[in-house]
Amino acid sequence: MASLPKLVASKGRLFWGWFFLIIGSFSFVGFFYAAVISKLHAPSNNSVIRAIQNDWYYCFLVPLTLPILLVAVYLHWLSMKLFKHA
Repeated sequence: MASLPKLVASKGRLFWGWFFLIIGSFSFVGFFYAAVISKLHAPSNNSVIRAIQNDWYYCFLVPLTLPILLVAVYLHWLSMKLFKHA
């Protein structure tokens, strides 16, 4: 049987794992709604929904972030190569 400190640490890790998984899922669903789904709906009378529908920031954020991500990954790989062979 597992000792008590290992069991407590395991339950803490389990809680934080589920917590971050749920928060990440809600964030993804909210972003996906703001970026894609809201543009497909008919215009709304609700001011919050109308503001989300008229906002194009998130639609351009991800496509414009991908080239920067590729540069960051390349620079990370390059720095690890230089560190390994130094």
